[in-house]
Amino acid sequence: MATTTISPKFQIVIPKSVRDKLHLVPSQRLQIIEKGGVITLVPEVPLKSLKGTLKGMSETDLREKKDRL
Repeated sequence: MATTTISPKFQIVIPKSVRDKLHLVPSQRLQIIEKGGVITLVPEVPLKSLKGTLKGMSETDLREKKDRL
């Protein structure tokens, strides 16, 4: 498990092993999610990179918005 330290300016450095594994690049934006005292950093993904990811998905058994409770 990689660790990091918060600087006096409240900045953190993402360890190289994690940057390489997730293919992070300089100036890439990350979403910060805090829940139950846990901080999660999630890389933003450009919508264009998602093109074709749902190709061939079955359109049967999809729920309508009113049915999602």
